[in-house]
Amino acid sequence: MTVEDVFHIRNRGVVATGRVQNGILRVGDTVSVNGGPAVTVDAIEKFRKRLDEATTGENVGVLLKSIDKDQINRGDVITSAGEAPPLDGANVIL
Repeated sequence: MTVEDVFHIRNRGVVATGRVQNGILRVGDTVSVNGGPAVTVDAIEKFRKRLDEATTGENVGVLLKSIDKDQINRGDVITSAGEAPPLDGANVIL
């Protein structure tokens, strides 16, 4: 997922918005930002509705608690933990 925007919600964490490019993203999955340390997906929302999972093509907001807002920016790539981010600037695989 390529990050489109980032928000900080007090007492909740950081929300990264974007489109799932490939695969399925589930609450509880471990992901990494630009190949960095692993973080856990605490919640997924789509148009103010909570989801248990997001599939390819869906625009979603992903709540990440164990990351600071300054550690993630627009254009960053969120991948499954352990996967390297694409080197050619292509969109991501989750």
